[in-house]
Amino acid sequence: MLDLEIVAPPKVSTLGRGASFGRLLLFGDMMKTAIYVDGFNLYYRTVRGTPHKWLDLRAIFAKVLKPSHEIVLIKYFTALVSSMPQDPYKTLRQKTYLRALLSYAPEIKIHYGHFLSHEVKAPLARPVAGKAYETIIKTEEKGSDVNLAVHLLNDAWLDHYDCAVVVSNDSDLAEAMRLVRLHHPSKIIGLVSPEEGRTSKQLKIHANFIRPIRKSVLAACQLPSPIPGTSICKPASW
Repeated sequence: MLDLEIVAPPKVSTLGRGASFGRLLLFGDMMKTAIYVDGFNLYYRTVRGTPHKWLDLRAIFAKVLKPSHEIVLIKYFTALVSSMPQDPYKTLRQKTYLRALLSYAPEIKIHYGHFLSHEVKAPLARPVAGKAYETIIKTEEKGSDVNLAVHLLNDAWLDHYDCAVVVSNDSDLAEAMRLVRLHHPSKIIGLVSPEEGRTSKQLKIHANFIRPIRKSVLAACQLPSPIPGTSICKPASW
């Protein structure tokens, strides 16, 4: 029996006329596929609190996507974390993982944002007499979502992919996806949700297809330790 995959068009968005007709892919047709990974979204929604943080990105996306996807590029967007007195090896663990990714899979490219800390007044959960607010230090990751959106659009213009796969649940990426659909109607946009059962409604509007990352496949998609040809090993606490 012929193996068919229907790549469905998204619903027409109220944000613009970005929807286009889907196309029929026959088994054996290969799509040049680029994957855009929101690193912190993937970490906090998929692997945090599990023993599977040593994630092999190439392996997990090969499992999530159909065989018709030829993965030619994986762009990973993140920012370097800072160690804290209660966790002095936090930065080292992250850098070790990033080195492992680059050493193991040549198609992976890492793009960095940054963290910004500033004082803000926050309401107390349980106000006391004469005091309803407290000054706290708020740390926010900046740049990763913007970098991902820019690369998604720029790579479309450069014709680096037939299919782009966005790995995030961040609704801020919806406009970039819409613009790719609007100006490059022959290209396919996929959405991989890092969280089973929860997918951004704003992102779904602009996706031709949606795939979840199921926690049941994480154990089978771990990097080797050590990375072949190197001394890079999985952090002991992971």
